[in-house]
Amino acid sequence: MATVDKLRNDLIDKILTIRNKDILIALNKLVSSGSTDADIIELTDEQRELLQMSDDDIKNDRLISQEAMDKRNRQWLNEM
Repeated sequence: MATVDKLRNDLIDKILTIRNKDILIALNKLVSSGSTDADIIELTDEQRELLQMSDDDIKNDRLISQEAMDKRNRQWLNEM
């Protein structure tokens, strides 16, 4: 996986080759509207608890495959 610096430099190199003003305007809007490192999302206590429960499930191998979950959902829907 590429580092952030490599990705940034690759993008800069590519941007320097663009001559189409409309594409550059669109890229500028995209980059300006993107989130930054300063955008920190505050989680509620309930969200933190759910994430902790998920981590605990993973650590204790309490997992179910997507296929098994789909089967459960189909059975549940058929019983309705």
